[in-house]
Amino acid sequence: MEKSTNELLEILKSKKTYQEFLDQEIGELVFSSLSEYLEMLINEKSLKKSDIILRSNLDKNYAYQIFNGNKTNPSRNKILMLAFGMGLSLNETRKLLKIASQSDLYVRSPRDSLIMYCLNNNISLITCNEYLSDFNFELLE
Repeated sequence: MEKSTNELLEILKSKKTYQEFLDQEIGELVFSSLSEYLEMLINEKSLKKSDIILRSNLDKNYAYQIFNGNKTNPSRNKILMLAFGMGLSLNETRKLLKIASQSDLYVRSPRDSLIMYCLNNNISLITCNEYLSDFNFELLE
C-alpha cells in the first residue's frame, strides 16, 4: 500500500463509477478474507468457478471449500494453482498470496522466477508445470 487513506478517499470521490475506482485502485484495498477477494475477482473477470477448477487442476471439493471460505489456510502451491486457473496477472497473484498469508513470489528464487515468468506471459498451469519439471523444480500440485 502506497497511498494514504485520505488520498484513496479523494480518488474515490473523483470517480464517476465504483468500477472505475476498483479497476485503478484494487492494489490499495484491504480484503477481510481470501474468499471475499476471490469472489470479487471472479465477478470482475466474469469467470465460472467450474472453469477455474478445471484450469487450476484442483480437486473440485477442495476448490469449493476455498471459494466458500471453509478452507481458510490453503498452501502456497494451491493459491498459485488458483491464480493460473483464474488467469491472474503477476500483480493479482502477488496480492492473492498476500491475502492468503502466503509468502510472496521472489524473483531471486529460481522456481519463483519461473512461475513469475509463466504468470507474466499468460502460460497455462500445465505448461508451467512442464517448465518446472524441465528444470527439476517442485511442480504446482
